[in-house]
Amino acid sequence: MAEAVRSAKVDALLITRPADVTYLCGFSGEDSFLLLLPGRDFACLITDPRFAEEARRQCPSIDRHVRSGPMPQAVAAVLAGRRVRRLGVQAAAMSVALHDALAKTLKGIHVQAMKEILLHLRAVKDAGEVAGIARAVRVAERAFRQLIAGGAKALLGRTEDDLAAELDWRMRRAGAESPSFDTVVAVGPHSALPHHRPTKAKVRPGQPLLIDWGAWAGGFSSDLTRVVFPGRIPADLLGAYQVVRRAQRAGMAELAAGAKAADADRAARTVIAEAGYGECFIHGLGHGLGRGRGNTDVHEWPSLNRLSTETLRAGMVVTVEPGIYLPGVGGIRIEDDVLITAGGCRKLSTLPTAAEAMVLR
Repeated sequence: MAEAVRSAKVDALLITRPADVTYLCGFSGEDSFLLLLPGRDFACLITDPRFAEEARRQCPSIDRHVRSGPMPQAVAAVLAGRRVRRLGVQAAAMSVALHDALAKTLKGIHVQAMKEILLHLRAVKDAGEVAGIARAVRVAERAFRQLIAGGAKALLGRTEDDLAAELDWRMRRAGAESPSFDTVVAVGPHSALPHHRPTKAKVRPGQPLLIDWGAWAGGFSSDLTRVVFPGRIPADLLGAYQVVRRAQRAGMAELAAGAKAADADRAARTVIAEAGYGECFIHGLGHGLGRGRGNTDVHEWPSLNRLSTETLRAGMVVTVEPGIYLPGVGGIRIEDDVLITAGGCRKLSTLPTAAEAMVLR
């Protein structure tokens, strides 16, 4: 990172994306920025009184500034006397309003929008980070198993939002601080909407019940999807389910250090297209996973899609989630979390994917 900062010819860097702040200094609170002067070995967490004690406990080895006013004024106070002429900011993690306020407040300092640096650094996980993601996967899987343990009788007649609330509660009971993102529970035709928001729609016999969920536990996220069928799998979806399962295996077979991310997407997409569902796979094969959480941040680098230019590296953790979506009928998506290794990949998730295992009696 220091080399990237030097090449951009800035004296300091303001980290504003919450997941990047956590990655660099361990702070897990909110509404706080990290100011770095890499060439001078200086780091300061800028927070407010709500998080002062949390910052002291989590970041004992760096400077901390507890602000009493607006963030731009606090940044100016920390920079005062440090001979900073150019401040780099994260262009993709800062509003125009904040950029303009900083530029107006920081007299004599040029505020320069910078390309992404940390997403690439965060993409390769060390052993501790992989273990953290694996733990988040286990928490999410435990909650899911508990949710469906009662079989079809425990689900029939319940609403999407009721099931989502229970799954969130069970993840917290299993050790999560929160869901990784807004839990998706989609029944029947709603399952053809990849990011459906739960409603009062009720679970009916034989309808697909798509659940996309993840646990935020110990500073790491998981992201999983399964489709279960109370009673039976409708004939018009059984074939689609088998195709998605084959597509996921084909995509995973292309994952390895040195492989192209786009090749994994292409392999899965080919299986789906050859089965006649090419127009029904409407998103990429997957995305990076790590410390990000929330509906936008849980998708980290790299991307697994047809436009990806990235080369995969050992230590990356990605989701593999092909899908087929049939409007008015239902959708199928199978999603697992996978570690890229030198010789291939290793699944971190353990839930079954066979069609017969998805039928709840």
